Amino acid sequence: MRGTFVIPAKPLYEGKAKSVYSSENPDELIVVFRNDMTAFNGVKHDQFTDKGRLNATASEFFMRMLETEGIPTHFVRMSAPDTMVVRRLEMIPLEVIVRNIAAGSMTKKYPVDEGTVLDRPVVTIDYKDDERGDPMINDDLILVFHILNAEELTKVKEMALKVNKVLRGFFDECGITLVDFKLEFGKSAGTIYLGDEISMDSMRLWDKVTGESLDKDVYRFDKGDVITAYRNVLKRIIPDAVV
Repeated sequence: MRGTFVIPAKPLYEGKAKSVYSSENPDELIVVFRNDMTAFNGVKHDQFTDKGRLNATASEFFMRMLETEGIPTHFVRMSAPDTMVVRRLEMIPLEVIVRNIAAGSMTKKYPVDEGTVLDRPVVTIDYKDDERGDPMINDDLILVFHILNAEELTKVKEMALKVNKVLRGFFDECGITLVDFKLEFGKSAGTIYLGDEISMDSMRLWDKVTGESLDKDVYRFDKGDVITAYRNVLKRIIPDAVV
């Protein structure tokens, strides 16, 4: 029991760190942010107390912020500190990545050093399929596979770049560099919405002064206490939040 909801025993979908349940309202779903943390496509897996709540708090904050900037999101309301009620969407099986600085897989696949500031934000898209290792996909394939039409693809890219502009400026004021991040989108009644989450799990964040990681890389590469890093981010973005 969370808030006014009785969460069904069986989720509709269970991801690596979130569980999605049906709601009494057929147009809404219930998303529970779990304490699970994974890396390297689930090879590394642990649980950390309060991790789900911290990510849910960040995601609520950013979804509300983006709504005020004209970005439609699936966020409806919170029903508990770790539980979000969202609009039911037909999810688009793409991971849209916006990169401002070279890091992570970009430096492994291409001849660019980590930390290189890119001339402009770069949008790359992966096909969301764990069994195939989420392969990168280009515009032509997206169109011929009928994942999106040309107008929708343009819209998704425009939304991703607008999210980047808003978040990059906000983080800069908080003393944090937004290196890159992943977004997912879905459709409802012909409208494209930002879905999934925006949290420390889905972004790469560096302290502007020290360069230290404040994101999931702390866990991936054993750089310290990942929950301390997540709390650090929340204290900067929401100074009056209970973290």
